[in-house]
Amino acid sequence: MGPGRALGVGLLLGVLGGAASGPHSLRYFHVGVSEPSPGVPEFVSVGYVDGNLIARYDSEMRRTVPRADWMEKNLDGDHWDTQTKIGQRNQQTYRVSLDTVRAGTGSVGQERGQTRQRLLGCDILEEGTFIGGFYQHAYDGQDFIAFDMDTMTFTAADTAAQITKREWEADGMEAERQKHYLENTCVEWLKKYVSYGRAVLERKEPPTVRVSGKEADGLLTLYCRAYGFYPRPIAVSWLKGGEVRDQETERGSVAPNSDGTYYTWASIEARPEEKDEYRCRVEHASLPEPGLFAWEPESNLLAIVLGVVIAVVAVITIIAGLAVWKSKSGKKNKDYNMAPMINA
Repeated sequence: MGPGRALGVGLLLGVLGGAASGPHSLRYFHVGVSEPSPGVPEFVSVGYVDGNLIARYDSEMRRTVPRADWMEKNLDGDHWDTQTKIGQRNQQTYRVSLDTVRAGTGSVGQERGQTRQRLLGCDILEEGTFIGGFYQHAYDGQDFIAFDMDTMTFTAADTAAQITKREWEADGMEAERQKHYLENTCVEWLKKYVSYGRAVLERKEPPTVRVSGKEADGLLTLYCRAYGFYPRPIAVSWLKGGEVRDQETERGSVAPNSDGTYYTWASIEARPEEKDEYRCRVEHASLPEPGLFAWEPESNLLAIVLGVVIAVVAVITIIAGLAVWKSKSGKKNKDYNMAPMINA
């Protein structure tokens, strides 16, 4: 991880995105703030497996609770008691570390609050082989310090982080502790969690794809939206005449939905007269082959819908007219038949 990267954003994407290079991932994301407020606890810790929320701890409830049915079903109270103690220790550690960093950066007494973030986790292949680990810290949304497993050293992003780097490397054992956790402890728990939630984690839900267009200033912007899919990896591309136009395509991030599925989009600008040459291609594990989707202008669809509505309204009007006529006709006949009885 280079010093220039905005780790604060990268941490969040790493948590929600799951493994970038392997079938299964475990991520823990910790956030501590120096000035908590209603709805913003002093400390929060959340765990994710393959981008699925599995556990949460915060300083207000002071307890780690399961956030996935398959975690709650397979792990007893002792496990959650242990995780609660870990959460409480981390909360205390973050309180101290925020004070230390603020003192080191000279920010004590400033009005704005301070934020400390940490990402740690691991990725494994299907058979359980370790393929990567992460241990990174951010401060106020910017890089602070990260562990490099290849060199067994720590990368400091600024002068303040150099203090922490010197302390950890002088310790001599900090790098070994982190390496052991990532390659062993993390992997061991990830394998267990995957076995508990395999039915959920390895499911495949195909994307629903919608293509739309918007014309303005002589240009047509085509949008391709894919949503409701799982797992997260997906490729959405725009093709013109069968050729991929990646350099002209603007893409959104793959974002999580509240139901555990994902959503993304891709757009491209085109000449209105060339709209029929464009296709959106979607590739996903749930699809036997890539899907191709074209834009059907809403004006044509609207004309069809309006035609159907007008026809239906006409039919309803005729039926209603017949009903009224029949009602009036029946009433006259009824009155005529009843008259002799009344007169009698």
